[in-house]
Amino acid sequence: MAEIKVPELAESITEGTIFQWLKKPGDFINKGEPIAELETDKVNVELMSEESGVITKLLFNEGDTVKVGDTIAIVSAEAEANVPQAAETPQQPEKEELSQTAAVKETPVKEEPVARPAQRPVASPAARKLAREKGIDLSKVTPFDPLGRIRKQDVEAYSNQPVQSAPTAETVKPTMPDLFEPEKPVERIKMSRRRQTIAKRLVEAQHTAAMLTTFNEIDMTAIMDLRNRRKDAFYQEHDVRLGFMSFFTKAVVAALKKYPLLNAEIQGDEIIVKKYYDIGVAVSTDEGLVVPVVRDADKKNFAEIEREILHLATKARENKLSLKDLQGGTFTITNGGVFGSLLSTPILNGPQVGILGMHKIQLRPVAIDEVRMENRPMMYVALSYDHRIIDGKEAVGFLVKVKELLEDPEQLLLES
Repeated sequence: MAEIKVPELAESITEGTIFQWLKKPGDFINKGEPIAELETDKVNVELMSEESGVITKLLFNEGDTVKVGDTIAIVSAEAEANVPQAAETPQQPEKEELSQTAAVKETPVKEEPVARPAQRPVASPAARKLAREKGIDLSKVTPFDPLGRIRKQDVEAYSNQPVQSAPTAETVKPTMPDLFEPEKPVERIKMSRRRQTIAKRLVEAQHTAAMLTTFNEIDMTAIMDLRNRRKDAFYQEHDVRLGFMSFFTKAVVAALKKYPLLNAEIQGDEIIVKKYYDIGVAVSTDEGLVVPVVRDADKKNFAEIEREILHLATKARENKLSLKDLQGGTFTITNGGVFGSLLSTPILNGPQVGILGMHKIQLRPVAIDEVRMENRPMMYVALSYDHRIIDGKEAVGFLVKVKELLEDPEQLLLES
């Protein structure tokens, strides 16, 4: 018998959620083959089996939280291991498990592995505990598990059903969930671990940093003209499209070199100024916002930056980002303009102290001089920064530098 444990994942990750079992009891698994997908705070990772054999038991259900070092499954090295034992419900009490195992040894295998007495529904310990607390008869709870196992969320769903019985004379003060009117449709969606982490980190950023935002606008005429002239030749030569992100990344790196405190972080009573430029690029996925990092952006040309951003964005949307892809950024760029946002105040991606927000390019009338007006493609940009170490003068200077470089691409090429 071999135990499959949750391995060390990363220094900052100590637990995760069983997102999906890729194998079931009775399946044969090869050494190095994934048995489960684990959802962590940052990415989903596959947990591999260290042994070949038959899976005899899964110790946790999908949705359960597990910690590093926890045993999540048992694998028998014997390929001919009996399957009936494999069908036991995860986390069954030890006494019940022993009695059922003994019964299997004494009786020829003729019944279906999942057969159970009707008077004792198969349920996880968490579901039984919740049912006892709420006074719910488990035989009335409909399980969603294909094997008929009742989980905690099944009990919760049953308990949240509207009560059809007539009201009694005594009234009880309603709890928060009961404030919903029964005839009004609602949907309860459990937050994913990643969404919970995003929420936690965003709140922490606003509680721990003295966050302030300054704004400016950029005339995108020169960059759009350059891009339109060069995009076809650029694609033919580099096999990647020339977008706006490479221009903004190069401009940000040049501005960070002039205003280095925006490329720093606070550790206790010290300011750590970083002499390298790993730029995070926010990417929206179905599971929430992630920020993969373009390493050494100052040493990459436009094509290398575009190629790296495309590669990271594709991995993010396919849920294939590694922890290394997400760690160690020094500054972040986020583009709400792709969704149509005209103006916003981005929240810091701690422990970073600066984040630049791009927005929608929109034609607006611009005064060229005292007499002339022209419609120009304009973009609002926003810099959120930690006022604890960055003063307004530096923040405004940084944003003005980004504006100047983007409005004069030749200068951007020279300084990058």
